[in-house]
This record gives sequence, structure tokens and C-alpha cells, in this order.
Amino acid sequence: MKMVAAVIKPFKLDDVRDALSEIGVQGITVTEVKGFGRQKGHTELYRGAEYVVDFLPKIKLEVATTEDRVEAVVEAIMQAAGTGKIGDGKIFVYALEQVIRIRTGELDGDAL
Repeated sequence: MKMVAAVIKPFKLDDVRDALSEIGVQGITVTEVKGFGRQKGHTELYRGAEYVVDFLPKIKLEVATTEDRVEAVVEAIMQAAGTGKIGDGKIFVYALEQVIRIRTGELDGDAL
């Protein structure tokens, strides 16, 4: 079992959701987050005053999947979220020890 977490640009959420649906992903968790990477934020002008935006709005997706589907999930996210510009985001893949469906008590792959 693996957890794939991706931090992407907010306007790419629908594209990523559609791409994941096409490969059979049945569930994702989406969280609105703020952060910065290499782009280090930017400056904006508001009512004549310039100010620095340190943390940029991003979307964090989490997808629990089986080991044999990890590459397909990562590839779908990369293709759908990529713009080729700085700030496209990152994908993290890490191990899940156990997954339990609360309603039925099913475990691991059956719980997905």
C-alpha cells in the first residue's frame, strides 16, 4: 500500500481529478494549503502599496493506492498538473502500513 501526496496549482485540480478518474482512482482527499518552494512567493500591488506574498495558495491531493498502481497515479498527476513553469508542485510517495474501512472493517486493498 502506498500514499501518493501531490501539491499542485489550484487551477489544475479539475484536470488532475479527471485524469485520476480515467485510470480508475475512486477516491482522493483534497486540502487547500499554502506554501512556497523555489519560487519564494512574489510581490503584489494592492491600493498603491506593494507587499510580499510569502505563502502561495496550493492544493494538496492524497491518493491511497496499491503498489502496482503507483506509477499510473504519479504519471496521471504529472501529465495533468504540469504547465512547464515554476511552481507546478511536487509529488510524494510513501508507504502505508494499514488501511481500514470504518464501516465494514475491510483491510488494505479491500478497504480502498
